[in-house]
Formats: sequence, C-alpha cells, structure tokens
Amino acid sequence: MNRRHFVSVAAATAVATFPRIVRANALDDAVARAASASSGTVAVYARRMGHASSFAYNADERFPTASIIKVVILVSLFQLAEKHPSVMHDTVVLKLSDFVGGSEILDSYNPGNTISVARLASAMIEQSDNTASNVLISYLGLPRIAETIHRAGLQKTQLHRHFMDVNAIMHHSENLTTARDMGSLLYQIERGSHEAVYTVASPASCRAMIDIMLRQEDRDKIARGLPPGTPLANKTGEIDGVRNDIGIVDPFGDSPYVIAVLTKDLNDFSLGNIAIRRISKAVHDTFV
Repeated sequence: MNRRHFVSVAAATAVATFPRIVRANALDDAVARAASASSGTVAVYARRMGHASSFAYNADERFPTASIIKVVILVSLFQLAEKHPSVMHDTVVLKLSDFVGGSEILDSYNPGNTISVARLASAMIEQSDNTASNVLISYLGLPRIAETIHRAGLQKTQLHRHFMDVNAIMHHSENLTTARDMGSLLYQIERGSHEAVYTVASPASCRAMIDIMLRQEDRDKIARGLPPGTPLANKTGEIDGVRNDIGIVDPFGDSPYVIAVLTKDLNDFSLGNIAIRRISKAVHDTFV
C-alpha cells in the first residue's frame, strides 16, 4: 500500500469512527447533566435492536418499581395464556377487598361485578389501573410471577406485594427493580416480535403486549423527549419520590430501541419528569 493510499484509508477510518466516539461521550455528558439536575438519583439503560452493546448509567442500582412492574405481570399473563388459550376470556368476580385507589377504569365497577381477564390486562397497562393489577396478581399468584422474573433473567427484580397494600408498605415489603432488568425485559419482548423468535413469550404474544403498551396513556416522560409522532410502547410509574418510564421506541420500525429511565429520592417530582425527557432526547439523538 503506498503512502497516499494509506493516508486516505486512515482518514476515512477516522471520519467513520470519530463521530461515534463523540456521540457516546455526548450521551454520557447529557445523562450526567440531566441526572444532576433531577433532585434525586437516576438510572438509565438503553439498547438498540440487533446491537450487543448498550448504554448504562447506574443501571444495576435498585429502585422502587412503582407501576413499571406491571409489564412483568403482563408477561406472566401471556405466558399462562399460551398454555391455556381460554385464559384471556375468563371472567373474574370482583370483591370489595380488590378495590384500591388509583383505579381509573375499575372505579366504575362494584363488588359482585364480573370483568374479563383481557379487560383487566388492558386497564392495568393503558390506564395503569391498580385494582386491575391487584386482581391479576391474585389471579396469577405471586409464585408464578416470581418464576417469570427468574426465567427472564431479571436478577434484581422482585414483586413482593399488591399495589396500595398499606400493611406491606409499613413492613418495608417493596417492589424493586433496576434499569438494566427492565430494559432487558423490553428488549426480549421487542426481539420476540421483531425477529419472530421465542424469548420471554411467543412472537405473537410479544406483538400483542407491544400493541397494549402502544395504547398506554401517560405520555409525559419518555414520549416528550421524542420527535412528535414517534411510536412508543411504554409503561410509566409514579409514587412519592419516584418517577419511572420504560419503553420500546418505534417497535415496528427498522431500528427500534429500548430505554428505561428510573428515578428515586426526588425532592421535586417535576424535575424527575424533566430529567427523563432530557435523557430520552439524548438517547434518541444518539441512537437515531
């Protein structure tokens, strides 16, 4: 190889590789700035479909799940439905003890009313209905959900109580997870759909779960960091001091990616939301 050709190849290589380094450093900086301005602790995990590498920031630190754990319940339900297809058509009789706050859909029901398992699943994700979620936890059983967590390889995730269970909360029984665990779960769901392979569920089940998450109504966090109209299959979660959002961006597109942003110990929840939006934008600018 002559010197001129060598120099031109080296220059081309530098042009090809240097922007990727700059973008990676820019993402590190953007996430660190957003986290420092959040008033709490922030964790991030993001990964593009088909890429072995991922972006991680405090990704293995445990955080309260709030409602993002409902995606685990959804996966467990679809796994059961694959073995027993009639499950989604089953009906459940509601009891007075089922009803808790934060239940936009089931607030219109009364004890003794019946509701289908499929309707419970959509209410749990789309409106984050806590009563629907609790009924499904009881329907599936905590051991089955724990097995789902284990089989999915979620090493630091636990569902130990129903939602709004005051007695369990007083005894410090927490639902916990990490950004890596939640990002990994979404990646497996997206891979099942995108590559038509069995992951945590069948390809058809993965697509059905994504369809439900696409109808999730809270668009105040990750969605606001994305260009308008970008498809997002996500699940948010909110409790005191915590604002979380996990999602699959453009799940049926050519280059989807997953993102999980968790926060805790927030003095101002609005700053947590702003941090999630800024991180969402930084990840999108880097990945897309």
